[in-house]
Parts: sequence; C-alpha cells; structure tokens
Amino acid sequence: MPTSEPMIKAVLAGRPVTREDVRAWETKRMGKAAAKIGLPVPAGELAGARTAFADAKLALGPDEVRRRLARDIRRADAVARTSTRLSRGRRVTSTCDLYVTGAGTAAEFLAWFSDTGRDDYAHSMIAANPDHFLIDTAPDGRQEVIETTGGSPLATRFLVDYSDTAEIITHRNPEFPFEASGVARTGTGLAIGGVRHEFRDHADGFHAHLCVEFPRLTMPSMVTQHRLHLACEFSNWVALAFAH
Repeated sequence: MPTSEPMIKAVLAGRPVTREDVRAWETKRMGKAAAKIGLPVPAGELAGARTAFADAKLALGPDEVRRRLARDIRRADAVARTSTRLSRGRRVTSTCDLYVTGAGTAAEFLAWFSDTGRDDYAHSMIAANPDHFLIDTAPDGRQEVIETTGGSPLATRFLVDYSDTAEIITHRNPEFPFEASGVARTGTGLAIGGVRHEFRDHADGFHAHLCVEFPRLTMPSMVTQHRLHLACEFSNWVALAFAH
C-alpha cells in the first residue's frame, strides 16, 4: 500500500470543500465535544490533539461515556421517536463525495474499515471525528454508536446493523460495486435512519459516495452540517487506512 497520505477531495452537495476547511471544522467541533463529555480541550496542533482527545475518551470507558451523556441520549431518543413518527417513513439524506488519489482500492479501504479485530480499531473509530464518543461492537454484532450528528445540540445513541438494509430508502447505485450500508435503530429497535455508503475504484484511487438518512422532519441545518461530519470522519479514516 502507499506510504504517503492520500490526496482527498471532498464535494458537499456539489460544492468542493478543501481539506483545510474540513480540518477547521474538526478543530471547532473538538472544543464543543470536549465540553459535552466533560474533558479538557487538547492543546497543540490538530493531529496531536486528535489523538489525545481520542485517548481521553477511550480512557473513560464505555460505561462512563454512557453515564456522562445519559441525559443527552434520553432527550435525543425522544426527539428521534417523535420525528420518525411524524415523518411517516419519509427520509431526508445528507451526502458527501470523497475523491481519493494516491491510495489503495475501495476494497482495501472497506476491508480495513470493517476489521473490528484490528488492534487500533476502537481508537481509529473514535479519533476520526471529535463528535464520536463511543463506537463499539455490541454483543449481537451490531455497531453501537454514541455521537453528535451534524450540528445537533444533543449526543445520540443508536445501533447500526450492516447486514440489514431492508428499511433503507436510498437505492443501490449499480455503478458503485462496494458498499457499507445498514439501518440505524434506537435501543428499542425503532428504525430512525440508516447509512448507504458506496465505493468504486478510479485511476490511482477510489470514489466514496457517503449517504446518511434522517427522518424527513430533521432540522435542515443538521442535515447540512452532517455533510462536514461525513467529510471529516471518512477523510481521517482514509488517511489512517493507508498510513502504513
């Protein structure tokens, strides 16, 4: 695999966004996320701060993360139930396209992304975005996520089943042969959205079309902000996947 960091071009709703813009968003969100979880904002340049903040969140342990964010999770769960009911099965999507060059293939990235047995799995999942508080594999194999989505004022908890795509509204695009897709549910099993992330190779890299579904009545500002959330986490994951 390549040894230098790949070039990553992000396009949000047809608008190119520079890597510097994405990093600036990440820096700003780190302060907000630190305040929410009750940790100090790491000092220093972004790469070091990113690692230190992930270390601090992981050091708390899953139970303490859930305890500190329990009030947010309860309120976000109530909001999700209401917006899902009122949306009546309709969804709105937040999308981001990444064009990666100087890296490996889409299949290599997905193999890395899906490898929960990696020694650095938990750290890489948390470090990719300051708004990630917990990403873990639940006993039933689903992915447990506690994060702040988009510009939401609340941290939310949901479970993603990457073997279940039945309730995803977004259709598969046959031009993208690889995918990581699944339904997102509350702890009680209510489908509140999902992800349809699709990938295809191109010369010297690959194209990732990233899509998250929210209930139709989700605030438009949250949907817009989540595009940057996607650009941040997947850009960092791509850099980590091909850093060796």
